[in-house]
Amino acid sequence: MGERFAQERNDGPAEDEGFRRTVDHKERRKLRGRRQRDRSPWFWLGMFGLVGWSVAVPTVFGIALGVWLDQRFDGRISWTLTMLFLGAAMGCRTAWYWVKRESQRR
Repeated sequence: MGERFAQERNDGPAEDEGFRRTVDHKERRKLRGRRQRDRSPWFWLGMFGLVGWSVAVPTVFGIALGVWLDQRFDGRISWTLTMLFLGAAMGCRTAWYWVKRESQRR
């Protein structure tokens, strides 16, 4: 098994180019992170608040809609729980979008 790892791997020029691009991308991202250390705590507090509100607001709206649906329609399923999960999922997706967008800046 050890000799398998001792063999040199060469998959050709296309594999080498992909590896170079990956390393270059990671290096640029790391250098950008080092340059952006000057962001104030207020920036990060604002980002924290944005993510929190992005999850909380759709979740609360989902609960309100679920309660309304439960009062209007009797059934075996709980609309409140269903809308709670849908609102939380939508909020998490929105928060992920904002964090991803901010991380791609610069």
